[in-house]
Amino acid sequence: MNDGRSGRRAFMKGAVAVPVLVGIAGQPISAAATPAGGTLAGVYHVATAAACGRWHTVVTDLSTGQPLSAIDDDGDFVIEAGSVQKLAIAVAVLSEVDAGAFTLSDRLTLTADHIAPGSGIYLNQVAYGDQLTVSNILTAMLQVSDNTAVRLLSELLTGEQINEILQRLGFTATRVEPIPGGRRFYLGYTTPRENNDLLYRLITGKLLSPASTAALLRIMTWPSVGYTDGIRRNMSSAERARIGTKHGALDDKRHETGLVFDRNGAPLLVYSYFADQVPDPDNYGATNPVVTAHATLGRTMLDAYDLLSPLGAAIDPRVAALSHSDGGHG
Repeated sequence: MNDGRSGRRAFMKGAVAVPVLVGIAGQPISAAATPAGGTLAGVYHVATAAACGRWHTVVTDLSTGQPLSAIDDDGDFVIEAGSVQKLAIAVAVLSEVDAGAFTLSDRLTLTADHIAPGSGIYLNQVAYGDQLTVSNILTAMLQVSDNTAVRLLSELLTGEQINEILQRLGFTATRVEPIPGGRRFYLGYTTPRENNDLLYRLITGKLLSPASTAALLRIMTWPSVGYTDGIRRNMSSAERARIGTKHGALDDKRHETGLVFDRNGAPLLVYSYFADQVPDPDNYGATNPVVTAHATLGRTMLDAYDLLSPLGAAIDPRVAALSHSDGGHG
């Protein structure tokens, strides 16, 4: 019986609208130069070659309802995770919420000692003493990549405890780096494959409770606040709401990882793009060549898989129930 999937697969093989790519020298690359007839893997190879740097990537295709490898490029490379590791930290915290160790409504006090340099909102305050819920801290850590939030969460879980939880969850390479003599930790290391597996297990309900899964996905997919320089750059607000993403930038590294959903909330792709030795390492903005490649890949993923939603697949209510607006209440 023909369920239409073979025709939609033919779309993937030759009818993807390939965007114009811009090389490191600013010269456009012809779409005709894209191998494999414009498939995601073909665009990936052209985009990464143009951006330079070393890439370590795993992308998993969920459009058939089963996990299939779309890209596997040095997926077991152990790399400094940067702020992408905040996803693993959030999973560790939420797993303890699920276990009843503490609640999302528990409060911590923000002090001047917590303030960390780099990204976030708390460092811009001129006075402290705020009583912050665990939920507030997790939102700040993931949505605006707040570094102070990591220090606050160390009052709940030490680096050693986070690593024990990650080990218990089956992650062997994803580790924060405890700072001797205290509770705090550096963000540490991961691999693209373990990062991809974390997201796959999250979206399939194999990692956290339904409530914790929904809470994490709500933060990652919010379209009007958060990181939009990379994967979500060339998208409408409605399209951005279909992308759950987390970026990380550290020295010469630029990473972005997340999920692509169809129009009904069913997951289509899990992507984990990691890169080191990137050009223009002091440029943390949208014009860094690797970040520009992320934007190309984001648009390609959405366009290439938009017609490949799982046929007849039950939509996970934890995803479909999410709603977004840019003001007011709904």
